[in-house]
Amino acid sequence: MARKKELLPKILETGANELEIIDFRMFEVQDDGSLYEWILGVNVAKVKEVIFRPKDIIKAPGLPPEAEGLAKIRGQMVPIINLARWMKIKEPPNAGKYVIVMEFLREIVGVIVHEAKRIRRIRWADIKRPPKSIDEKLGGKVIGVVEIEDNKLLLLLDFEGILDELGMIKIFGVEEVKKIEGIEKRGHFRILILDDSPVARKIIRRILEADGHTVFEAQNGIEGLQMLHKWLEEAKATGRDITDYVQLIISDIEMPGMDGLTFTRKVKEDPELSKIPIIINTSLSDRANVDKSRFVGADAHLVKFDAPDLIKLVHQYAVTKSGG
Repeated sequence: MARKKELLPKILETGANELEIIDFRMFEVQDDGSLYEWILGVNVAKVKEVIFRPKDIIKAPGLPPEAEGLAKIRGQMVPIINLARWMKIKEPPNAGKYVIVMEFLREIVGVIVHEAKRIRRIRWADIKRPPKSIDEKLGGKVIGVVEIEDNKLLLLLDFEGILDELGMIKIFGVEEVKKIEGIEKRGHFRILILDDSPVARKIIRRILEADGHTVFEAQNGIEGLQMLHKWLEEAKATGRDITDYVQLIISDIEMPGMDGLTFTRKVKEDPELSKIPIIINTSLSDRANVDKSRFVGADAHLVKFDAPDLIKLVHQYAVTKSGG
């Protein structure tokens, strides 16, 4: 195990509970003419590149009002979202010179920002819940906040939630869950899902409940471990097994407080909890995250949101209980 770890760059080491983010800025013209600087962030793992704003952005039907249109980036037509328009802020003249090109949920999206500042390495444990006023201002789409230099706050945006709000999230095959063929269905299961995004939890719950399963939710690894330890105490007190309470865990990677990789490692290191299979379900599809999932002992890795594949993995890995 130690040898494997030596082969990984520092940021890829599992259990470090760290991530790298791109710190970018948006500027809002206030009523008195002054500028307010929004300090925002997105996980580097979701970013393909940062480019100058394309000169030719083509208007296209069917896109939400917050979209500038489509631009050709490296041979592919990519929707370009105007973040200032989504934030409902007044931009200064000549703003929006950069585009952060991101890939997640199997899609590539460009987001217009005013300034791409730097890359920061932060700990998930340092990410706190956003103040209510800030979260409400940005439509509940702030994953968390991190205090940086000069007592300023950097806000991590929930781009899954933003795209869902704009009607741009694709859920592959959710309407066909009950018609999926080629799956040996082994029963209905009690499943714990971990995800900091309310949108993601809603989508996963919808998929699983359509297949007849009972779903429990946690917002991060800390909450997930608390739930598991409570069930474990009840199981020991009644002479039952932990898998009588939960037969499968489906966890995101990116979560404030404790990320999904650290959570998975802690579960798999526990002799009792390790009986529970874990599927890593993330918007991050790159090879490094698949490798990290395997490194901490996850049983499977799935890119959000593919309903048929998720159901197949549920029936492949969930612990079957008699009468389940």
